[in-house]
Amino acid sequence: MNISVYRPEVFQGNLNKKNYFEGWYFKHVSRDLGHVYSFIPGVSLTGNNPHSFIQVINGITGKTDYLSYSLEEFSWDKKSLVVRVGKSVFTENHIDLDIDKDGIRVKGRLTYRNNVKYPKRLFSPGIMGWYSFIPFMECKHGIVSVNHDIDGEIIINGNALDFTAGKGYIEKDWGTSFPEAWIWMQANNFADHNTSFNFSIAKIPWMGKFFVGFIAFLYVNKKFFLFSTYNNSKLIDLSHSLDSVDITLENHNAVLRIKAVKNTFGELIAPVSGDMSRRIKESVDSEIVLDLFDKGGKLICHDSSLRAGLEVIEKIFDYVREANPPKKNK
Repeated sequence: MNISVYRPEVFQGNLNKKNYFEGWYFKHVSRDLGHVYSFIPGVSLTGNNPHSFIQVINGITGKTDYLSYSLEEFSWDKKSLVVRVGKSVFTENHIDLDIDKDGIRVKGRLTYRNNVKYPKRLFSPGIMGWYSFIPFMECKHGIVSVNHDIDGEIIINGNALDFTAGKGYIEKDWGTSFPEAWIWMQANNFADHNTSFNFSIAKIPWMGKFFVGFIAFLYVNKKFFLFSTYNNSKLIDLSHSLDSVDITLENHNAVLRIKAVKNTFGELIAPVSGDMSRRIKESVDSEIVLDLFDKGGKLICHDSSLRAGLEVIEKIFDYVREANPPKKNK
């Protein structure tokens, strides 16, 4: 068995792969919510332009910069999350940023503490559950840090940004392509400092056909509530309007209602057959409101988070309807 399946945070590929991508998403929100920056280091392995990269996302303005590096400037550790792109180093405990490229200058160190890890089990080594063991999936997903505190500052184009006592989050993706259509949400700037939430639903190619699968967690009161296709949770409702998305999920012991309110969107570069050529819209400035109930209808948690991450590829609503057609009356 490939032992790395139990360490989804480490580099899963190798530089000889074709039509392959892998990227890590490091999100940072300052204590006063005034600064939101995400950094995405990764590799794109295609025949015409294999390279490594760093994406820099300003969540307040939506501005994104895609900085391309050679493969020789990418290195990694086999046993833990340590990824180097150019002079910058990304780990699960800190990042050291040293970027001076294409008019973008970023310098500084941000350290992480009180990291909350996603639970791992023998047959569920990460948020993908038993799908982690399926070798031919188009895209796989990993949660590196559910929630952590930040110390330090970075200087971006001469402006010093203080992230001390801010909040951070780390996840990653790898495979050949992002799904054709999906929704992704992430938030951990709730009134309860320790609460964290993540949800994604996507069209999943499967043996010549497809299914619509979802994975989600709510971490609250030091407990994980897991809602996923593979643990027989149910998607009760998925609806949307011009300015919001509403979702209801149910597992064997709880019901979770989610409202995501859209805000500033920027452009993000996403992979197609390993090639970073697809442009999508991502917000790191949305709002998410959560209500968690037990199966008897008792409210367990009500909370909301600003500076939430949100991606909506609207074709997913068509695929959900196709996968779950309305029942005809007999």
